[in-house]
Amino acid sequence: MAAGSDTAGTAAAVSGSGSSSEELALGYEQARDELIEVVRRLEAGGTSLEESLALWERGEELAKVCRRRLEGARARLDASLAAERAAEAREEGGDQ
Repeated sequence: MAAGSDTAGTAAAVSGSGSSSEELALGYEQARDELIEVVRRLEAGGTSLEESLALWERGEELAKVCRRRLEGARARLDASLAAERAAEAREEGGDQ
């Protein structure tokens, strides 16, 4: 990858990092895959300090997106399980 395109990719990745509408548009899998790429690029080295900082900041934003998506999924699962337990309790109470 050429150095110029690497810089352009970093700028593009970081340009929307504070955008909540972008965060809403990113699904868990998309955010996770981009985060994996950010980590790969940081571990590979060869970027300037400024590029590394921009990648780090983008990685932090992507990690937040992933965490929020997972927390939302956990809340949905917990609610579903609670509803199922409540229905079972009503059925058991009605049988007696």
